[in-house]
Amino acid sequence: MASPAPKSPEQSEKNRKYDRQLRLWGDHGQAALEGAHICAINATGLGTEILKSLVLPGIGAFTIVDGKKVTNEDIGANFFLDADSVGKSRAQVAMQMLLELNSDVRGDYIDEEPEQILYNSPDFFNNFTVVIATSLVEKSLILLSQRLWELNIPLIVCRSIGFIAYMRIQVKEHTVIETHPDNEIPDLRLDRPFETLKKYLDSINIDEMSFKDHSHVPYLVILHKFLEKWVLDHRELPKTYKEKQQLKEMIKEGMRREKNDTTNSEENFEEAIKAVTTCIGPTEIPDNIKNILNDDQCINLTAKSSSFWIIAKAVRDFVENEGNGLLPLKGTLPDMTADTEKYITLQQIYYKQALTDTEAVWRRTLQLLRQLGKPSDSISERDVKLFCKHASNIHVERGTCIANEYDPRNFDINNIVQHLENPESMMIYYVVLRGVEKFQTEYNSYPGEFDDQVEPDIAKLKACITKLLSEWGCGSVAKDDYVHEFCRFGGSELHSVSAFLGGLAAQEVIKFVTNQYKPVHNTFIYDAVTSNSEIFFI
Repeated sequence: MASPAPKSPEQSEKNRKYDRQLRLWGDHGQAALEGAHICAINATGLGTEILKSLVLPGIGAFTIVDGKKVTNEDIGANFFLDADSVGKSRAQVAMQMLLELNSDVRGDYIDEEPEQILYNSPDFFNNFTVVIATSLVEKSLILLSQRLWELNIPLIVCRSIGFIAYMRIQVKEHTVIETHPDNEIPDLRLDRPFETLKKYLDSINIDEMSFKDHSHVPYLVILHKFLEKWVLDHRELPKTYKEKQQLKEMIKEGMRREKNDTTNSEENFEEAIKAVTTCIGPTEIPDNIKNILNDDQCINLTAKSSSFWIIAKAVRDFVENEGNGLLPLKGTLPDMTADTEKYITLQQIYYKQALTDTEAVWRRTLQLLRQLGKPSDSISERDVKLFCKHASNIHVERGTCIANEYDPRNFDINNIVQHLENPESMMIYYVVLRGVEKFQTEYNSYPGEFDDQVEPDIAKLKACITKLLSEWGCGSVAKDDYVHEFCRFGGSELHSVSAFLGGLAAQEVIKFVTNQYKPVHNTFIYDAVTSNSEIFFI
């Protein structure tokens, strides 16, 4: 009878509920999510789809601001409204429906038009983590943009009209420690081994080993040994593809075979050959990280400096002193074929050095906190450890203010014009959407919203776009096809398009809340007809 499978450790009910997402952003990310308060302006089909994708993973709280009543048109595009909702507060009904998805989430609603709050209670938005706005009119959008820019609260503006979806992200400054890069290069430092690592590597002589020991040497040791031979002959690291191929051949020639075995049977050497491409290169600080460490925010700290910049300054000081020009060691090793003892020994060497580096950065962080007059517990040792582990991939996102797009004096049109010169560019949709906003402001409706006005609205929308382009100082670029298409949409939402963009927008909210993963930089446009999408920086 087969023995029973070992049981996994007992999980709490919450961990079981959120298991998949905990694998993405961890316990600390989930805690940040549960402590967040999101504001959603307008409970449109798109607005509720965004909230749905935040309620399900357990956002702490949300507040809907919407003064409109539910109409029959709403029901056709919004799964969180039904026929019995007609005439009721759209914000209230949507909130109640959304709360049914997750009992852990708190919800609230304000049955007022966003314009009223912006004019009468501008401080209302001060304490939200992120603000999401859908179908907001131009005048209100400018006010909201300016207010949140001053507060450095992220704003995500979304539109879903017919088959076209648009998302614009505004954030003054956003810092990310855990960017989760797709392909992370191991921090092995084979070209500049630290003292304990060099001592260990020098103590191993692979030429005098038995076949069994030879085939269980960690590939990191093999790489170092053959790299030493290469540098001895060439005086520098292999750089070109041809040189790395030559190093691979050297390693291949160093493989052994068991008696009567015509195949190469040393997996560790095979691993070393494969690792030449990714693991052999100069250990140095990436240019984007140098830019962050040389940023004015890092060099000139103030009492208002965030934890990110204080730790960054401590890392900068480490690089200039104990680090000898290098970042703190990550301290993690990739998996490799090796006997347990050798692998653990090597693992401990990296771990202890990373610990030593982190302690140096931690001590410097405490000194900086004292100099700035901030409490010593305002940054934890865990925060410093996390920063040091991911120091080679940290990111600072600096965006532009949406309100500036509506002021030709503060708006660089050259970027848009360059994109418009490409007939395949989706920038044309941005231009038409801006024309739609102008149309709304002037006529208080969407182009084509009323069946008997479709043809007249085509001319009106084209005039709005022409006026916009004239303000920008450029000629007519909007093709009639696009103008006709948006007038046929009549400002309507298609649920499938809103659901798609809603999921994407919710991901961006989670990035800001958890301070993990890089946000979109900064405008996203999607065409559901062709399934094409494009990202622009505006």
